[in-house]
Amino acid sequence: MTFVVTENCIKCKYQDCVEVCPVDCFYEGPNFLVIHPDECIDCALCEPECPANAIFSEDELPENQKAFIKINADLAQIWPNITEIGERPADGKEWDGKPNKLPLLER
Repeated sequence: MTFVVTENCIKCKYQDCVEVCPVDCFYEGPNFLVIHPDECIDCALCEPECPANAIFSEDELPENQKAFIKINADLAQIWPNITEIGERPADGKEWDGKPNKLPLLER
């Protein structure tokens, strides 16, 4: 089992989760973060740190977010690893909670 970053992270990308990850399993794209499923140790430290409530345990993933299991796995293979908080989107808070952001995911 692993944790999964879901749709609400798109365009928010707060990155608070990155700082608490003991195994550095976060990977960063232009406007989204993902968790590498083979590296995640299921420690659950990242989930409460996410201000956007965009991280879920795979077994508690809402049905409408199941596609993000594959999205996290695929993008973790091509995006660079991130181990500390970097630049955050200036308008991130404005995007927090907005629905239907998947078309805005920059790969």
